[in-house]
Amino acid sequence: MARWRRAGERVTLANGCFDVLHVGHVRYLHAARELGGKLIVAVNADESVRALKGEGRPVMPAEERAEILASLADVDAVVVFPETDVRAIVREIRPDYHAKGTDYTVESVPERDEVEACGGRVVIVGDPKNHSASEIIHSHSRSRSRLGPRKS
Repeated sequence: MARWRRAGERVTLANGCFDVLHVGHVRYLHAARELGGKLIVAVNADESVRALKGEGRPVMPAEERAEILASLADVDAVVVFPETDVRAIVREIRPDYHAKGTDYTVESVPERDEVEACGGRVVIVGDPKNHSASEIIHSHSRSRSRLGPRKS
């Protein structure tokens, strides 16, 4: 971060559970990257995903979700955080932009106050929220239950 700042880079922060990576996530992260500078993605730790999404989640552990995200060309760094919101990360990173998906408005972003207090701006990016990891997981489990138990 310090090296990026010294080089005059802007920093964008994006965050989420990213439990089952889908095209909506990819489009969100690409749009966040287009704000310019470096893109840091904050990923909810397993405990905070459970608190936000309920029992049975996450499907993939945080380390694997972070590794997948770090492999994307648009992503410069990934951090896993234990809280249910990213206020602490915002205070530490002090992003120029905090990118949130289209399921939010600028006014409804929980961390908006913290972002603005740090001199940053909340920006809504990505395509309409037509994709959902929860729905993908739910659909998959419904279709598997109709098929019956797996044979070894």
